[in-house]
Amino acid sequence: MRITVIGGGNIGTLMAAEISRKGHEVTICTSKAQLWKSPIEVYDRDNNFLFCSGNIKITSSYKDALSDAEIIFITLPSHLLHGAAEEILPYISAGQKIGIIPGGGGAEFSLANIVKLGAELFCFQRVHCIARLKEYGKSVCALGRKQSVEIASIPSQSANEICKIISSFFDIPCKAMPNYLCSTMTPSNNVLHTARLYTMFSDYHEGKVYSQSCPFYEGWTDDASSVLLELDRERKAVCDAIPADLSLVKSIDEHYESFTPEDMTRKIRNIPAFKGILTPMIKGEKGYTPDFNSRYFAADFSYGLKIYKDLAEVFGVKTPKINEVLNWFIKVSGVEERDMFNLRMDREQIVAIYS
Repeated sequence: MRITVIGGGNIGTLMAAEISRKGHEVTICTSKAQLWKSPIEVYDRDNNFLFCSGNIKITSSYKDALSDAEIIFITLPSHLLHGAAEEILPYISAGQKIGIIPGGGGAEFSLANIVKLGAELFCFQRVHCIARLKEYGKSVCALGRKQSVEIASIPSQSANEICKIISSFFDIPCKAMPNYLCSTMTPSNNVLHTARLYTMFSDYHEGKVYSQSCPFYEGWTDDASSVLLELDRERKAVCDAIPADLSLVKSIDEHYESFTPEDMTRKIRNIPAFKGILTPMIKGEKGYTPDFNSRYFAADFSYGLKIYKDLAEVFGVKTPKINEVLNWFIKVSGVEERDMFNLRMDREQIVAIYS
């Protein structure tokens, strides 16, 4: 098959390497094509070499990457996906399968015009494997592989066929979800990252600097866990208010099997794949400041938590903690709400998307 991966970050690099190894024609579309070298080397979390990819074509041209592709994986963070949607539209045709990895952040709204063309939109509920770049464009580490992958699609009935294809790419069991909303409402970085950043930088103001950039997950706190659980309870209330089958959407405490703040903190601090990840910060002459351009901020507040708030308003659910965290983000980052995700649909229109 002819496969294109848009985005040369952690998961995009690993996916391209794995799929090309299966003998498919793989193209990576990245703005930094000049820094790439094929084949790609893949290592495990202990830095042991696993395998080399097959040959991968590298390009920075959407036209070259998309026109003949049968399946297109978009691995851009959600705040960049919204901007890229219009750029890729001229090169999409009916029958192409377009996968968003992972699938949150309101991708179904950004790519609505692509669906109207007759393309099939699908997503992973979560990535099939946690990945970290070893050397950009040359090597990547596979840190923690999932036991299975849940897949949703628009139209929803396409998911079963897509599951078979994805399973063959990654040698992993795949399960079709009832609708794309199951991915949109899955608690992941949209509550995980936002809870940690909110509690970590609650005292931040313009001009304040920090002495160091601490570990993001290994330095996790009970305060962050408390906020995480509270955000997720409000997310669950929004799920309960929407007339759609969301039975496959687990709560964050179910996902991590941790039902108290203390248990959640111990769990997150000790996940092997989370080791060594630093907080997104910028080093200056006087110290460190939060990096508001990082996807942890730009995607997970503006296009992660914000979609929960917008859906809550449409379906009449109160979300005081989500509102509090978003208002804090707007205050400290300088991002205006009009520049964040904005849902401009009523109940009937929203429900119709997921049928």
